[in-house]
Amino acid sequence: MKENLKYNDQDLGVNSPLTPGDSPAEEDLGYETPGPAKEPVKPVKKANKSRKAVQDFLGGDYLSKEWVTGNLSYILYVAFLAMIYIANTYYTEKKFNTIERTKNELKELRYEYITTKSVLMFQGRQSEISKRAVIQGLKEAKMPPFKILYSGESLQSKKK
Repeated sequence: MKENLKYNDQDLGVNSPLTPGDSPAEEDLGYETPGPAKEPVKPVKKANKSRKAVQDFLGGDYLSKEWVTGNLSYILYVAFLAMIYIANTYYTEKKFNTIERTKNELKELRYEYITTKSVLMFQGRQSEISKRAVIQGLKEAKMPPFKILYSGESLQSKKK
């Protein structure tokens, strides 16, 4: 109980501390009871934990703590996983760009195919073919085509 008192026996000049049961007559006799010094109360500043953590980290004190040294293998494992995650992200972006380039190339080739097909169909028309034939000196036939019918007997009779 003596630890809880703010004053000790030597300050009182008595062997025992004052108790709440002391009589008021002692106060009238001129004994002064020592009390806590009345100083103005100053507000207590809260310790900024984040500032201390940053100072510890930048000062290098953070790395020398037992917790960090004890879990160093786990920290290295997490760092390794983070590096793999970053590498995987870069790899995925590279593949995505390659796929996009291939899609664009396929679209361009499809447009080229459609254009070439339409040009070929246009050039395959009879009117276009006859124009090119005239340039080469060929004439278009005035008589429509007809079927030549023959029988096997007529061919045999001509051979005899």
